[in-house]
Amino acid sequence: MNITVYCGAHYGRDPEFAERARELGAWMAENGHRLVYGAGDVGTMGVIANAVLDNGGEVVGVTPDFFVFAEEIHDKLTELEVVPDLPERRSRMIQLGEAFIALPGGTGTLDEITEVITLTRLGRLGETIRPVMLYNINGFYDHLLSFFDRVADEEFFGRKDRENIHEVKSIEDIEEILRLAGNPDIERNTLYTANEN
Repeated sequence: MNITVYCGAHYGRDPEFAERARELGAWMAENGHRLVYGAGDVGTMGVIANAVLDNGGEVVGVTPDFFVFAEEIHDKLTELEVVPDLPERRSRMIQLGEAFIALPGGTGTLDEITEVITLTRLGRLGETIRPVMLYNINGFYDHLLSFFDRVADEEFFGRKDRENIHEVKSIEDIEEILRLAGNPDIERNTLYTANEN
């Protein structure tokens, strides 16, 4: 399965962020999952990519060309896709992903995962479930999850929309949520997809 992972170009203050990224990458490789990510070789981006590669897995990096010019990309990827800009990078990473995980990260990570959440709400990710997960390591996403609870409480989106944002705290949680992937999304929003055919 292609798993798109959003993560940071920094390690963060908590050393467990990098450790859990390393654990996730090793698990992905050992279970035949392919990493799709932003092609960086630093921070938790580099950690997870190296863990997948070191354990015999495949890594697809997607990056805008200005990162290539700045030489901020991993040089040992299975596959590298260079795109014109950040919006195209986000789009391509979504196209490739069969499931999505946000590790702790900054505004780029938040930008990317919230776009996936919005597209899921609008029924724009196809007819099968492509799970969206926040990897809540040491409470990093507690406030964001509370915000989504408030959004649902205030009826800016529905309770089902909130339920589609999965909090995971371990590899075991991720395995459980991944069982949903590929199943028919019978509850998807078809209001915005009726004119696709």
